[in-house]
Amino acid sequence: MSASSRPSLPTPTIFVPKTGPGCLLQALWFLFIGWWLGGLAIALAWLLNITIIGLPLGMSILNNIPRILALQGPERIYQVIPSGGTSAVREISMPQINFFIRALYFIFIGWWFSGIWLGIAYLLCFTILLMPLGLWMFRLTPTMTTLRQY
Repeated sequence: MSASSRPSLPTPTIFVPKTGPGCLLQALWFLFIGWWLGGLAIALAWLLNITIIGLPLGMSILNNIPRILALQGPERIYQVIPSGGTSAVREISMPQINFFIRALYFIFIGWWFSGIWLGIAYLLCFTILLMPLGLWMFRLTPTMTTLRQY
């Protein structure tokens, strides 16, 4: 079989779980720094979201709430690209929903739903048993606010 008649193989995509500190360090960060810094960041983001000029910065802060509260980084996706006899690996971004759909979602649902979501998550983190659930909810804040994949 010649090289030109070979069927092309799909390009493999590798999902790498979030990187960063472990669960214990994340919990300690939240207990000593994240709870107050996260509260300030959430309040600042909501104040910025009220203004048109501050909206991009407010959304950026809300999209980074998992990192601010508990040092949780985004998942990484790598794609393997075969080229001749070698292969190259490149990092690709998470696939996102269309911007206009995300904007409509934020206008009609995301702004109030994520406020309730953040309030519940914040309260859950004040209990030892429910802290993992609260931290998980904070990780989903970008999705609840603008349907952004984090």
